[in-house]
Amino acid sequence: ANATMKDVIQHSDNVGMVFVGSKLGTSRLIDYFEKFGFGKPTGIDLQGEHGAPLRKRNEWGEVERDTASFGQGIAVTALQMLNAVSVIANNGVSVTPHVVRQIKLGDWQKDKEFPPGKRVVSEAAADEITDMMVNAVDNGEAKWAVPKDYKGAFAGKTGTAQIAVEGSYDEKKTNASFVGFAPAHAPQFVMLVTMKEPKSSPLAAETAAPLWLQIAGDVMRYLGVPPTK
Repeated sequence: ANATMKDVIQHSDNVGMVFVGSKLGTSRLIDYFEKFGFGKPTGIDLQGEHGAPLRKRNEWGEVERDTASFGQGIAVTALQMLNAVSVIANNGVSVTPHVVRQIKLGDWQKDKEFPPGKRVVSEAAADEITDMMVNAVDNGEAKWAVPKDYKGAFAGKTGTAQIAVEGSYDEKKTNASFVGFAPAHAPQFVMLVTMKEPKSSPLAAETAAPLWLQIAGDVMRYLGVPPTK
């Protein structure tokens, strides 16, 4: 009853997120889904990208709003999830992902032009959410897997998603994921790890999170990021 938003994120508290969804209201919740890039392709310069549309606004009731507030009832691609988390990493500004930086043909070359980013949330809000995500990593169930030389450097969040089967959710099968960025307040990379129906545990904190942290520690050392201690 006395949980803070810091606690809600750390413990993946669905009830807490339903409270947030109700405070926002259905219309504003949908607005934020759209601003963070869900419901449509990201526009990356690759062929064949898909983005499952959100349900029409007149089809949202309280149940749809409540379940969507903790991530159920909407379809999200890996790239959309990375793009959404990048908004937080990028001080609240969204950008279109791309893979091509420059085009060359013989002696001719042209740098790719990128549209300016759009502000989704304030820099202060992005900073506050980043701190919540750092706390979730350092004090959550996967805290034992945080590389000791980089404590406090990772901002992340687990995702344990039930798998949809014929219009309803399977109670036993899950996809486990972990998404985050580092260094937390001066990010150089955003990364998502997803495990489909992991056998050792259905929980992301016991599967995807430790794997993400192991890879992220290696990436930090590769990038030459100095230890936090």
